[in-house]
Amino acid sequence: MKLHLSSWPEVEAYLKTSRGIVIPIGSTEQHGPNGLIGTDALCPEIIAGEAADAAGFLVGPTFNVGMAQHHLDFPGSMTLRPSTMIAALQDWITSLVRTGFDRIYFLNGHGGNITTLNAAFCEFYAEYSLRGEACPVRLTQNNWWQLPGVMDVCKKHFPVGEGGHATPSEVSVTYYAYPEAIKSVEMHPKIAPSGRFADAADFRASFPDGRCGSDPAQASPEAGARIVEAARTALVRDVAAFFAS
Repeated sequence: MKLHLSSWPEVEAYLKTSRGIVIPIGSTEQHGPNGLIGTDALCPEIIAGEAADAAGFLVGPTFNVGMAQHHLDFPGSMTLRPSTMIAALQDWITSLVRTGFDRIYFLNGHGGNITTLNAAFCEFYAEYSLRGEACPVRLTQNNWWQLPGVMDVCKKHFPVGEGGHATPSEVSVTYYAYPEAIKSVEMHPKIAPSGRFADAADFRASFPDGRCGSDPAQASPEAGARIVEAARTALVRDVAAFFAS
């Protein structure tokens, strides 16, 4: 069940049986020569959508622009300042709470969002703590690739060249859902270098084609289907436990 494809009476009826919602959250940023710019938002959206169909929980619209300043030297990348993202998340959370939700699960697809998401949660809880009130709302986040069993499947398909950005696993997930967007690109070198980075100029200088330690040319819809299956199964269990907490 998707929030943005539901009417308000349908959401009102849902709230009589559950006050939990899943929000996919990601980024709009380059993912190497053959990865889709929307990869980090698409992956949690795809996985959450399939899990919701299987388990009947509600999925909200995808928060699809995150903290990705280090990718801005690549055309098409977008970012929010951490302060802007925290403010936007506060409004999303407060709106959902105002309409009746008290368990909000963010399924994340971008490592750069983790710290900012945690800061947004702290900001929300602080309002209750400063007033001396117990907060009835619970917020949580999880990275889709860290759901139980998912990395086992990723490593099975890509024992070499998984890397840390523009990975064959995440590209495979998008190719599974959008086979019409598959791109065949020869990578040079086959496996990209790894390392640390600071700002956008430093990232582009260190990783000229946008990859970090990865070989996404290995990506396939078939691998993506198996990764999504593992993530979907794990997410259903994780969301059920969180909603019941």
